[in-house]
Amino acid sequence: MIPDSILNDQLGQTLLETRLPLPGRYQGKVRDTYDLGDRMLIVATDRLSAFDVNLTSLPFKGQILNQIASFWFDATRDVAPNHILSQPDPSAVLVKKCKALPVEVIVRGYITGSLWRDYQKGTAGAYGIEFPAGLKKDQAFDSPILTPSTKAAVGEHDEPISSADVVKRGLVPADLWKEIEKRAMALFTRGQEIARKQGLILVDTKYEFGLHGDELLVIDEIHTPDSSRYWEASEYEQRFAAGQDQRMLDKENLRQWLIQERGYMGQGPAPEIPAEVRVDLARKYVMNFERLTGREFQPAVGDPIARLDANLRKAGLIG
Repeated sequence: MIPDSILNDQLGQTLLETRLPLPGRYQGKVRDTYDLGDRMLIVATDRLSAFDVNLTSLPFKGQILNQIASFWFDATRDVAPNHILSQPDPSAVLVKKCKALPVEVIVRGYITGSLWRDYQKGTAGAYGIEFPAGLKKDQAFDSPILTPSTKAAVGEHDEPISSADVVKRGLVPADLWKEIEKRAMALFTRGQEIARKQGLILVDTKYEFGLHGDELLVIDEIHTPDSSRYWEASEYEQRFAAGQDQRMLDKENLRQWLIQERGYMGQGPAPEIPAEVRVDLARKYVMNFERLTGREFQPAVGDPIARLDANLRKAGLIG
Protein backbone atom coordinates (compact mmCIF):
# COMPACT_ATOMS: atom_id res chain seq x y z
CA MET A 1 0.00 0.00 0.00
CA ILE A 2 1.40 3.39 -0.97
CA PRO A 3 1.77 5.91 1.88
CA ASP A 4 -0.78 8.68 2.35
CA SER A 5 2.00 11.21 1.80
CA ILE A 6 2.14 10.25 -1.88
CA LEU A 7 -1.65 10.54 -2.18
CA ASN A 8 -1.57 13.95 -0.48
CA ASP A 9 1.27 15.17 -2.72
CA GLN A 10 -0.70 14.17 -5.82
CA LEU A 11 -3.86 16.08 -4.82
CA GLY A 12 -2.56 19.12 -6.68
CA GLN A 13 -1.60 17.15 -9.80
CA THR A 14 -4.75 15.26 -10.67
CA LEU A 15 -5.80 14.80 -14.28
CA LEU A 16 -8.99 16.88 -14.57
CA GLU A 17 -9.24 16.97 -18.36
CA THR A 18 -7.22 16.48 -21.53
CA ARG A 19 -6.82 18.65 -24.61
CA LEU A 20 -4.82 16.40 -26.88
CA PRO A 21 -4.04 17.36 -30.50
CA LEU A 22 -6.39 14.65 -31.73
CA PRO A 23 -9.77 14.78 -33.49
CA GLY A 24 -13.25 14.03 -32.23
CA ARG A 25 -12.84 14.93 -28.55
CA TYR A 26 -15.77 14.07 -26.30
CA GLN A 27 -15.82 14.59 -22.54
CA GLY A 28 -17.86 12.17 -20.46
CA LYS A 29 -18.31 12.01 -16.72
CA VAL A 30 -14.89 10.46 -16.18
CA ARG A 31 -13.38 9.67 -19.56
CA ASP A 32 -12.19 11.86 -22.43
CA THR A 33 -12.44 10.09 -25.78
CA TYR A 34 -10.88 10.88 -29.15
CA ASP A 35 -12.19 9.59 -32.47
CA LEU A 36 -9.29 8.22 -34.55
CA GLY A 37 -11.39 6.80 -37.37
CA ASP A 38 -11.68 3.06 -36.87
CA ARG A 39 -10.20 3.36 -33.38
CA MET A 40 -10.84 5.42 -30.26
CA LEU A 41 -8.43 6.69 -27.63
CA ILE A 42 -10.01 6.68 -24.18
CA VAL A 43 -8.33 8.56 -21.34
CA ALA A 44 -9.55 7.85 -17.81
CA THR A 45 -9.21 11.14 -15.94
CA ASP A 46 -9.12 11.60 -12.18
CA ARG A 47 -12.57 13.27 -12.15
CA LEU A 48 -14.88 11.97 -9.44
CA SER A 49 -18.65 12.00 -9.79
CA ALA A 50 -21.55 10.81 -7.66
CA PHE A 51 -25.29 10.94 -8.33
CA ASP A 52 -24.33 11.84 -11.93
CA VAL A 53 -22.63 15.07 -10.80
CA ASN A 54 -18.92 15.79 -11.20
CA LEU A 55 -17.65 16.76 -7.75
CA THR A 56 -13.86 16.72 -7.47
CA SER A 57 -10.88 14.51 -8.33
CA LEU A 58 -8.93 11.69 -6.72
CA PRO A 59 -5.16 11.19 -7.01
CA PHE A 60 -4.33 8.32 -9.41
CA LYS A 61 -8.01 7.51 -9.94
CA GLY A 62 -7.77 7.36 -13.73
CA GLN A 63 -4.74 5.10 -13.59
CA ILE A 64 -6.43 2.80 -11.09
CA LEU A 65 -9.66 2.59 -13.08
CA ASN A 66 -7.83 2.01 -16.34
CA GLN A 67 -5.57 -0.71 -14.98
CA ILE A 68 -8.34 -2.49 -13.07
CA ALA A 69 -10.52 -2.44 -16.20
CA SER A 70 -7.63 -3.81 -18.26
CA PHE A 71 -7.18 -6.62 -15.71
CA TRP A 72 -10.86 -7.51 -15.93
CA PHE A 73 -11.09 -7.22 -19.70
CA ASP A 74 -8.26 -9.72 -19.96
CA ALA A 75 -9.81 -12.04 -17.34
CA THR A 76 -13.21 -12.11 -19.06
CA ARG A 77 -12.44 -12.02 -22.79
CA ASP A 78 -13.38 -15.71 -23.10
CA VAL A 79 -16.81 -14.91 -21.61
CA ALA A 80 -17.50 -11.79 -23.66
CA PRO A 81 -15.17 -10.16 -26.23
CA ASN A 82 -14.26 -6.53 -25.61
CA HIS A 83 -12.98 -3.49 -27.47
CA ILE A 84 -9.41 -3.26 -26.07
CA LEU A 85 -6.47 -3.01 -28.51
CA SER A 86 -3.62 -1.67 -26.35
CA GLN A 87 -2.76 0.44 -23.29
CA PRO A 88 -0.31 3.19 -24.35
CA ASP A 89 -0.40 4.97 -20.97
CA PRO A 90 -1.36 4.02 -17.40
CA SER A 91 -4.51 6.13 -17.83
CA ALA A 92 -5.34 5.45 -21.48
CA VAL A 93 -6.46 2.64 -23.76
CA LEU A 94 -6.71 2.34 -27.52
CA VAL A 95 -9.89 0.53 -28.50
CA LYS A 96 -11.94 -0.58 -31.47
CA LYS A 97 -14.45 2.08 -32.44
CA CYS A 98 -17.93 0.80 -31.60
CA LYS A 99 -21.46 2.09 -31.83
CA ALA A 100 -22.42 2.34 -28.17
CA LEU A 101 -25.84 0.98 -27.30
CA PRO A 102 -27.99 3.50 -25.38
CA VAL A 103 -28.58 1.36 -22.29
CA GLU A 104 -26.50 0.74 -19.18
CA VAL A 105 -26.76 -2.88 -18.09
CA ILE A 106 -26.67 -3.14 -14.30
CA VAL A 107 -26.46 -6.56 -12.67
CA ARG A 108 -27.15 -6.84 -8.94
CA GLY A 109 -26.51 -9.71 -6.57
CA TYR A 110 -27.78 -7.86 -3.47
CA ILE A 111 -30.37 -5.22 -2.65
CA THR A 112 -28.38 -2.18 -1.60
CA GLY A 113 -27.51 1.35 -2.68
CA SER A 114 -29.98 3.10 -4.98
CA LEU A 115 -32.09 -0.04 -5.41
CA TRP A 116 -32.56 -0.31 -1.64
CA ARG A 117 -33.53 3.37 -1.48
CA ASP A 118 -36.03 2.84 -4.32
CA TYR A 119 -37.38 -0.30 -2.62
CA GLN A 120 -37.95 1.65 0.60
CA LYS A 121 -39.78 4.40 -1.30
CA GLY A 122 -41.85 1.87 -3.27
CA THR A 123 -40.41 2.99 -6.63
CA ALA A 124 -38.34 -0.09 -7.49
CA GLY A 125 -41.03 -1.34 -9.88
CA ALA A 126 -39.58 0.71 -12.74
CA TYR A 127 -37.39 -2.27 -13.64
CA GLY A 128 -40.38 -4.55 -14.26
CA ILE A 129 -39.31 -6.85 -11.43
CA GLU A 130 -41.67 -7.85 -8.64
CA PHE A 131 -39.64 -7.60 -5.45
CA PRO A 132 -40.99 -9.56 -2.47
CA ALA A 133 -41.98 -7.78 0.70
CA GLY A 134 -39.74 -7.93 3.75
CA LEU A 135 -36.34 -7.71 2.09
CA LYS A 136 -33.55 -6.38 4.29
CA LYS A 137 -30.81 -3.94 3.34
CA ASP A 138 -27.79 -5.74 1.77
CA GLN A 139 -29.71 -9.03 1.47
CA ALA A 140 -28.58 -11.37 -1.31
CA PHE A 141 -31.02 -12.19 -4.09
CA ASP A 142 -31.65 -15.88 -4.79
CA SER A 143 -29.99 -15.20 -8.14
CA PRO A 144 -28.63 -11.98 -9.70
CA ILE A 145 -31.08 -9.59 -11.33
CA LEU A 146 -30.67 -7.18 -14.22
CA THR A 147 -31.82 -3.57 -13.78
CA PRO A 148 -31.13 -1.48 -16.91
CA SER A 149 -31.05 2.29 -17.13
CA THR A 150 -31.01 4.76 -19.97
CA LYS A 151 -27.72 6.56 -20.65
CA ALA A 152 -28.12 10.22 -19.82
CA ALA A 153 -25.99 13.09 -21.08
CA VAL A 154 -23.35 14.53 -18.77
CA GLY A 155 -25.04 16.47 -15.97
CA GLU A 156 -28.34 14.63 -16.37
CA HIS A 157 -29.61 11.62 -14.46
CA ASP A 158 -29.88 8.07 -15.81
CA GLU A 159 -33.43 6.72 -15.75
CA PRO A 160 -34.42 3.19 -14.67
CA ILE A 161 -36.10 1.09 -17.33
CA SER A 162 -37.36 -2.48 -17.61
CA SER A 163 -35.91 -5.01 -20.02
CA ALA A 164 -39.30 -5.18 -21.75
CA ASP A 165 -39.28 -1.41 -22.30
CA VAL A 166 -35.71 -1.49 -23.65
CA VAL A 167 -37.08 -3.56 -26.51
CA LYS A 168 -40.51 -1.90 -26.71
CA ARG A 169 -38.98 1.58 -27.03
CA GLY A 170 -36.63 0.38 -29.76
CA LEU A 171 -33.46 1.08 -27.80
CA VAL A 172 -32.07 -2.40 -28.54
CA PRO A 173 -33.58 -5.12 -30.80
CA ALA A 174 -35.06 -8.10 -28.96
CA ASP A 175 -32.55 -10.73 -30.16
CA LEU A 176 -29.59 -8.48 -29.40
CA TRP A 177 -30.95 -7.60 -25.96
CA LYS A 178 -31.33 -11.28 -25.14
CA GLU A 179 -27.67 -11.84 -26.01
CA ILE A 180 -26.65 -8.80 -23.94
CA GLU A 181 -28.51 -10.16 -20.92
CA LYS A 182 -26.80 -13.53 -21.35
CA ARG A 183 -23.32 -12.00 -21.59
CA ALA A 184 -23.90 -9.60 -18.71
CA MET A 185 -24.89 -12.45 -16.41
CA ALA A 186 -21.88 -14.52 -17.51
CA LEU A 187 -19.56 -11.57 -16.88
CA PHE A 188 -21.05 -11.04 -13.43
CA THR A 189 -20.64 -14.71 -12.55
CA ARG A 190 -16.97 -14.61 -13.58
CA GLY A 191 -16.48 -11.38 -11.68
CA GLN A 192 -17.98 -12.80 -8.50
CA GLU A 193 -15.83 -15.92 -8.78
CA ILE A 194 -12.57 -13.97 -9.10
CA ALA A 195 -13.52 -11.44 -6.42
CA ARG A 196 -14.46 -14.21 -3.99
CA LYS A 197 -11.02 -15.81 -4.40
CA GLN A 198 -9.56 -12.48 -3.29
CA GLY A 199 -11.83 -12.25 -0.25
CA LEU A 200 -14.24 -9.75 -1.79
CA ILE A 201 -17.87 -9.78 -2.86
CA LEU A 202 -18.74 -8.24 -6.21
CA VAL A 203 -22.10 -6.85 -5.13
CA ASP A 204 -23.33 -5.20 -8.31
CA THR A 205 -21.87 -3.64 -11.42
CA LYS A 206 -22.59 -1.74 -14.60
CA TYR A 207 -21.77 -2.94 -18.12
CA GLU A 208 -21.88 -1.10 -21.40
CA PHE A 209 -22.02 -2.77 -24.79
CA GLY A 210 -21.37 -1.62 -28.34
CA LEU A 211 -21.38 -2.93 -31.87
CA HIS A 212 -18.22 -3.19 -33.97
CA GLY A 213 -19.90 -3.92 -37.28
CA ASP A 214 -22.09 -6.88 -36.37
CA GLU A 215 -19.89 -7.93 -33.45
CA LEU A 216 -21.19 -7.30 -29.93
CA LEU A 217 -18.42 -6.10 -27.62
CA VAL A 218 -18.11 -4.98 -24.00
CA ILE A 219 -16.95 -1.36 -23.94
CA ASP A 220 -16.12 1.48 -21.54
CA GLU A 221 -15.01 -0.12 -18.24
CA ILE A 222 -15.67 -3.30 -16.31
CA HIS A 223 -15.72 -4.21 -12.60
CA THR A 224 -13.99 -1.01 -11.45
CA PRO A 225 -14.68 0.65 -8.07
CA ASP A 226 -16.46 3.41 -10.02
CA SER A 227 -18.89 1.06 -11.74
CA SER A 228 -19.16 -1.68 -9.11
CA ARG A 229 -19.65 -2.28 -5.41
CA TYR A 230 -17.22 -4.47 -3.49
CA TRP A 231 -17.63 -5.70 0.08
CA GLU A 232 -15.31 -7.57 2.42
CA ALA A 233 -16.53 -11.18 2.16
CA SER A 234 -15.32 -12.27 5.60
CA GLU A 235 -17.44 -9.66 7.36
CA TYR A 236 -20.62 -9.86 5.29
CA GLU A 237 -22.68 -12.33 7.33
CA GLN A 238 -21.85 -10.80 10.71
CA ARG A 239 -22.55 -7.25 9.58
CA PHE A 240 -25.74 -8.25 7.76
CA ALA A 241 -27.07 -10.09 10.80
CA ALA A 242 -26.30 -7.07 13.00
CA GLY A 243 -27.85 -4.60 10.55
CA GLN A 244 -24.51 -2.84 10.13
CA ASP A 245 -23.17 -1.22 6.97
CA GLN A 246 -20.81 -3.42 4.99
CA ARG A 247 -17.12 -2.64 4.64
CA MET A 248 -16.78 -1.19 1.15
CA LEU A 249 -13.91 -0.70 -1.29
CA ASP A 250 -15.66 1.43 -3.90
CA LYS A 251 -17.30 4.78 -4.65
CA GLU A 252 -20.27 4.00 -2.40
CA ASN A 253 -18.09 5.33 0.44
CA LEU A 254 -18.38 8.79 -1.11
CA ARG A 255 -22.12 8.48 -1.74
CA GLN A 256 -22.72 7.55 1.89
CA TRP A 257 -20.52 10.43 3.09
CA LEU A 258 -22.49 12.86 0.91
CA ILE A 259 -25.83 11.55 2.20
CA GLN A 260 -24.90 11.25 5.86
CA GLU A 261 -22.54 14.22 6.28
CA ARG A 262 -23.94 16.71 3.78
CA GLY A 263 -27.51 15.54 3.07
CA TYR A 264 -26.68 15.61 -0.65
CA MET A 265 -28.10 13.24 -3.27
CA GLY A 266 -27.46 15.13 -6.50
CA GLN A 267 -29.89 18.03 -6.14
CA GLY A 268 -28.81 21.60 -5.52
CA PRO A 269 -25.27 22.97 -5.23
CA ALA A 270 -22.64 20.27 -4.81
CA PRO A 271 -20.68 20.39 -1.54
CA GLU A 272 -16.91 20.77 -1.42
CA ILE A 273 -15.11 17.47 -0.83
CA PRO A 274 -12.40 17.85 1.86
CA ALA A 275 -8.86 16.68 1.13
CA GLU A 276 -9.03 13.99 3.80
CA VAL A 277 -12.15 12.47 2.22
CA ARG A 278 -10.45 12.44 -1.18
CA VAL A 279 -7.31 10.77 0.20
CA ASP A 280 -9.33 8.21 2.15
CA LEU A 281 -11.30 7.21 -0.96
CA ALA A 282 -8.13 7.13 -3.09
CA ARG A 283 -6.63 4.76 -0.50
CA LYS A 284 -9.66 2.47 -0.85
CA TYR A 285 -9.32 2.51 -4.65
CA VAL A 286 -5.66 1.47 -4.31
CA MET A 287 -6.71 -1.32 -1.93
CA ASN A 288 -9.32 -2.44 -4.46
CA PHE A 289 -6.66 -2.63 -7.18
CA GLU A 290 -4.21 -4.58 -5.04
CA ARG A 291 -6.81 -6.97 -3.65
CA LEU A 292 -8.35 -7.78 -7.02
CA THR A 293 -5.20 -8.05 -9.12
CA GLY A 294 -2.82 -9.42 -6.47
CA ARG A 295 -0.29 -6.84 -7.62
CA GLU A 296 1.25 -3.87 -5.83
CA PHE A 297 0.01 -0.56 -7.23
CA GLN A 298 2.75 1.46 -8.91
CA PRO A 299 1.57 5.10 -8.91
CA ALA A 300 2.53 7.27 -11.88
CA VAL A 301 3.51 10.26 -9.75
CA GLY A 302 4.03 13.76 -11.06
CA ASP A 303 2.47 15.72 -13.92
CA PRO A 304 -0.06 13.42 -15.64
CA ILE A 305 -0.43 15.69 -18.70
CA ALA A 306 3.31 15.58 -19.47
CA ARG A 307 3.43 11.81 -18.95
CA LEU A 308 0.39 11.21 -21.14
CA ASP A 309 1.82 13.39 -23.92
CA ALA A 310 5.17 11.59 -23.83
CA ASN A 311 3.60 8.11 -23.88
CA LEU A 312 1.21 8.90 -26.72
CA ARG A 313 4.09 10.31 -28.78
CA LYS A 314 6.09 7.16 -28.06
CA ALA A 315 3.12 5.07 -29.27
CA GLY A 316 2.88 7.15 -32.46
CA LEU A 317 -0.61 8.39 -31.64
CA ILE A 318 0.39 12.05 -31.68
CA GLY A 319 3.22 13.63 -33.67
